[in-house]
Amino acid sequence: MKNLRVFLILLLTLFTAPSKAQDSLNVISGFTSPESVVQDAKGDIYVSEIGEFNKDSDGKITRISIDGKLSTFASGMDDPKGLTFIGKSLYVTDKNRVLKVEPDGKWAVFGSTMAFPQTPVFFNDITSDETGNLYVSDSGNLKTGGAIFKIAKDKKITIILNENTPEILAPNGLLVVKNDLYEVDFASGILYKINLKTKSILKVAEGFGGGDGLIKSGDSFFVSDWKNGKIFKVRHNKVTLYKEGFTAAADIALSYDKRSIITPDMKTGSVTLVPIH
Repeated sequence: MKNLRVFLILLLTLFTAPSKAQDSLNVISGFTSPESVVQDAKGDIYVSEIGEFNKDSDGKITRISIDGKLSTFASGMDDPKGLTFIGKSLYVTDKNRVLKVEPDGKWAVFGSTMAFPQTPVFFNDITSDETGNLYVSDSGNLKTGGAIFKIAKDKKITIILNENTPEILAPNGLLVVKNDLYEVDFASGILYKINLKTKSILKVAEGFGGGDGLIKSGDSFFVSDWKNGKIFKVRHNKVTLYKEGFTAAADIALSYDKRSIITPDMKTGSVTLVPIH
């Protein structure tokens, strides 16, 4: 963990440095349509690269080691997007399926289209709870037709909510906090809280444009706006602009030490660490 702290302190120092000559050091580039990121306990960052949209087998997961080197962790996917760890296994949403990637980079389909209670259209984000259940957002046609699925540890798949609920248009970013599932909608730009027991849904905040990634740090949420290249902060239901200047801020992640927002910019092919103040 010492190396991880040193690496993150270095990146944060570079990020906040006023010298324009150092701007290029704040960003890790070289990705093709990076959509989601996640960091493991060792400090390695994993980035899903869609590659060319709707071109099968050109998608991959790239690993950024704590010394900043890039390497291919897993390849041969279609359009990989959301990422989440359960133990040492990495789970990935890929078009209309969920993949499970082992520590050696080998992967297999974890949930196929035949197992879902309704046919998936556009899987986007994925998250997990403390007991090992997965939650997957289906963004439909990015305007309507979306759904949120739960995949239990035994692979039983159920619908949390779908288009029969008026608020569910194109669900994207997901986050479980205790008994609640938070969801930001790409179409409406609204952040909702869904009670996992009663399925009741409550509006938390709005104004996020193309709502994409979602994290929580302390008593604040951070939401990325893909359409407008921004990150917003939500604290006690009050929304403030936190960071702008991205082209397409996609599925953000909280760094393992909880000091940074790891931000993939899909259109510029880069990943940036934004410090949390």
